[in-house]
Amino acid sequence: MTRRPGEWPVPKADLIEAEPQHQRAGTAEAARFALTLGSIRASLEEQPSESTVRSAARHWTNAIAQLAEEVAAAKRRTG
Repeated sequence: MTRRPGEWPVPKADLIEAEPQHQRAGTAEAARFALTLGSIRASLEEQPSESTVRSAARHWTNAIAQLAEEVAAAKRRTG
């Protein structure tokens, strides 16, 4: 079916094509960040005490720093 300009409803495919590529990338990155941070928060909220929350936070911090080092080293090797 052919749609005339300005006709409603706009098919979803047309909306996706109208959205700039960089905007979709930014939206995906924001969503990934929110999901990841939400998962970390859920993990911290499961801890039974203040000290275990801080210990778990240090664990997450160290794990993220280690991942960053691994990714940076891989990028350094590939140029």
